[in-house]
Amino acid sequence: MVAAAVAGAAGALGGAAAVGGWAVRALGGAAAPGGGAARAPRLWGWGWGGSSRRLWVPSGQAAAAASPPDPSGALSPFDRQLKRKQKNWAALQPEPAKCDYLREEVGGRVADRVFDITRAFPLALDVGSGRGYIAQHLTKETVEKLIQVDIAENALKNAMETEIPTVSVVADEEFLPFKEDTFDLVVSSLSLHWVNDLPRAFREIHQVLKPDGVFIGAMFGGDTLYELRCSLQLAELEREGGFSPHVSPFTAVSDLGHLLSRAGFNTLTVDTDEIQVNYPGLFEVMEDLQGMGESNCSWNRKPLLHRETILAAAAIYQEMYGNSDGSVPATFQIYYMIGWKFHESQARPAQRGSATVSLGDLAKINGLLSRRKK
Repeated sequence: MVAAAVAGAAGALGGAAAVGGWAVRALGGAAAPGGGAARAPRLWGWGWGGSSRRLWVPSGQAAAAASPPDPSGALSPFDRQLKRKQKNWAALQPEPAKCDYLREEVGGRVADRVFDITRAFPLALDVGSGRGYIAQHLTKETVEKLIQVDIAENALKNAMETEIPTVSVVADEEFLPFKEDTFDLVVSSLSLHWVNDLPRAFREIHQVLKPDGVFIGAMFGGDTLYELRCSLQLAELEREGGFSPHVSPFTAVSDLGHLLSRAGFNTLTVDTDEIQVNYPGLFEVMEDLQGMGESNCSWNRKPLLHRETILAAAAIYQEMYGNSDGSVPATFQIYYMIGWKFHESQARPAQRGSATVSLGDLAKINGLLSRRKK
């Protein structure tokens, strides 16, 4: 009974609003996990209409950009169709906002970084927007129009209200169906850790940005849910003599700046933060991860956990990480990134050797000033 109850939630978090008119859906070229013919891309959605049609890439180009996943997981570790189903399921729950606390918090922190830039953005793009966790914190004085892109149509249909005019676009974050040099700002919160090709996703974001446009994003980091990962591994080693991955791979912070630089971004800023949430126990952690749409979608995931294994994992979790009040912590590591697309007006570092004062001279001046004070 316990095994049946947790089978749907056994996968843990990975390492990876509509207004009248129309928009674009680009979910094409994806082969079914069991094989079969690839499906042609379908285009639909909602938007503010009018001249916004020039934003979209023709459907033929979108189809050419999409490529079928590799079921072996060698090149495509994540089952994107399964991730779409998970997020759609979560968005249709009676109280979808019940498990949105983490996404709302990080979305607010991304919005704060947008406010730190003293300019207005006529047109912005939210990649992996979900139910609009960034948009609800933005103002129309900062962002005049916003396009929200997500792989799950139910999340977009149930998006939270915002004062900014929005367009909802159902599309894969890895294959953005927009023309080059379109957006003044691109934001993303807790979505890019599920893409199969992160370098390509960064290149797509860079391509759709206008010169002097900025990308501000957040994604889960390598220490996310280390308590859950260790508890499940120890329980499986004890009960089954080996373990399978239940927490998907994450990007290391040391690689993030390099990936952004390779994609063409400059003036990079990368920082990290941790959010710790306390839960009654392991089962509640898994339940909320499922409610977030963050269940594991790796191709090599284990389909279920045995009853004895999950009970052992819950006991190990409590013993190793439990708080004095009986709750258990779950740690979420967040990487925040800011990158700019090059423009001639941007400040650039001076050429090497062009300085007129040496650091040694500055040190002498500091010494003289300190002696005068004495």
